[in-house]
Amino acid sequence: MSEATEKIKCLIIGSGPAGYTAAIYAARADMKPVMYTGMQMGGQLTTTTEVDNFPGYKDGTDGTAMMMDLKHQAERFGTDVRFGMVTAVTLSDEVGGVHKVIVDENKEIEANTIIISTGATAKYLGIESEQRLIGGGVSACATCDGFFYKGQEVVVVGGGDTAAEEATYLANICSKVYLLVRKDHMRASKAMQHRVDKTENIEVLYNTEVEEVLGDNVVSGVTAINNQTKKTTEISVTGIFIAIGHTPNSNLFKGLLDMDETGYLITEGKTTKTNMPGVFAAGDIQDKEYRQAVTAAGTGCMAALDAERYLGAIE
Repeated sequence: MSEATEKIKCLIIGSGPAGYTAAIYAARADMKPVMYTGMQMGGQLTTTTEVDNFPGYKDGTDGTAMMMDLKHQAERFGTDVRFGMVTAVTLSDEVGGVHKVIVDENKEIEANTIIISTGATAKYLGIESEQRLIGGGVSACATCDGFFYKGQEVVVVGGGDTAAEEATYLANICSKVYLLVRKDHMRASKAMQHRVDKTENIEVLYNTEVEEVLGDNVVSGVTAINNQTKKTTEISVTGIFIAIGHTPNSNLFKGLLDMDETGYLITEGKTTKTNMPGVFAAGDIQDKEYRQAVTAAGTGCMAALDAERYLGAIE
């Protein structure tokens, strides 16, 4: 290693709402937290142009501005925020044991506690026009952004429970929802399919995929193709919601921490404790149900309190 080993009380990995909230609480508890932000400082919210549902912003804000507010608040209490990527981890299974972390492949840190808030990454279709219009009408969260399309027509892409849930949610807000399903059937549970079928303003298009998202700066429609007949159709909409799932950013901890079959970290009961003593998980890395900034922030608070109590018990 190119640098001497650094010893710290509390290491926070990830810089979304969970990480910054954990940092605020940990710093106020005199745990002298060090945060490594990862390559996307601020997390998923930095791809969101408008945030209207986070408490305290009566006129709304944008995702990047909100994350900067949280960063500055964490720093005000003494958090050491560093831009860098944790590249390797060795965890101790002993209470009071020291966890070892490598940052950017060359810096070694020993931490008494670790708070993991690496989040999850939304899956997108990967086409150029979609990527260009993220934040301009392309979204991966109907609960976050659906309000902005009140009374308008939108597209939802996906065939699972998430897509069905987002389509029915949007149907209460929007005048029309087109649900584009790649196969000739939905993967969603029967109960969710029945909800979709019973909702009059949802039109399901099977064997249908997005070929291109239309619009210069904002979405004006999509070109969809029937993958059986090869017929293309242009659908005029103002928003497109990609609901094909999320990938938890947990590869670093495979084989070290308990996780479910899809890679989300498993925490103990209503706590943020993982199966390793002194290691806690907060935010979307352990929450595949809600995935909201405010719930992530709440678990960040919990993780810092859990870490503080852990340190108090071993010191």
